[in-house]
Amino acid sequence: MSRHRPRVAVWKFSSCDGCQLTLLDCEDALLAVADRVELAYFLEAGADGGDDDGERGSSVFDLSLVEGSVSTPNDVERIRMVRRRSRRLVTIGACASSGGIQALRNFADVEEFLGIVYAQPQFISTLATSTGISDHVPVDFELRGCPVDKRQLLAVIAAFANGDPPPVRGHSVCIECKHAGTVCVAVAGDIACLGPMTHAGCGALCPTYHRGCYGCFGPAEDANVAAMGVELRRRGVEDLANITLFSDGTTVYECTSAEEVVDLLQGGQGVFGIAVSGAMRELTGAIADFPGERADGGESIAAPEDELASRRKHRDRKIG
Repeated sequence: MSRHRPRVAVWKFSSCDGCQLTLLDCEDALLAVADRVELAYFLEAGADGGDDDGERGSSVFDLSLVEGSVSTPNDVERIRMVRRRSRRLVTIGACASSGGIQALRNFADVEEFLGIVYAQPQFISTLATSTGISDHVPVDFELRGCPVDKRQLLAVIAAFANGDPPPVRGHSVCIECKHAGTVCVAVAGDIACLGPMTHAGCGALCPTYHRGCYGCFGPAEDANVAAMGVELRRRGVEDLANITLFSDGTTVYECTSAEEVVDLLQGGQGVFGIAVSGAMRELTGAIADFPGERADGGESIAAPEDELASRRKHRDRKIG
């Protein structure tokens, strides 16, 4: 008598495919999982599902893994279809859980972006916001990370296949540092670190190499916001709403004013914004006009106007 293998589908929405690639990167471990479940639909792996299991089909899946955010009207309809056809739905990655990098549009004028980037924006169908899957349909479990951790991903698939609860706890990165015996970079090194506020799952990778955590797994479920506020105030921050955190992938920089943000960017250090405040919108034009400097000390030559700048000027003239 053959045993029933749970049917699994993997769906992509607005994303970079990084979390799907993490699943494929499991290699031999993925083969073991594939022996226990049926990967019925997974385009990235070449499983198109055929007529019944594909996007236009009607078959039901025991588990659907969803990567990416909802950013277009078509995404809204697709995620409702996925939910109807899924007994269990698990979001994988920051995009599916909270909107991802593309959620920066939520703090900007999307119509302005469309006019700058696309020559014929009237043909682009998009939403004003990028949101997580749970904003549109019920979600059974959210797996954090950018990308997700392969060990956690395999554990979650195995748990749902066996009918068990996912073995992923909601504690912070600080707990992982304690388990690994890693010295606290915030206490010992006075380094800005988001570990106390960040969901575990990365194995405390950055603190292990004496770097501050920069929050790529999103907020922890039991984050002590009040205590973090006290710590930030101890560091001289009075207005917590005005904090902007930047990272270059090595160090976390804490900025409490627009001037500090400008100084950081002028020095070529901060390249990844962790928290975007209203100050960033005010600085957008100023950052674009930073003077260029040659490394050899020679005379700087003004860069030729690019296509986007040309379109922007043309659009401004038409509006004016």
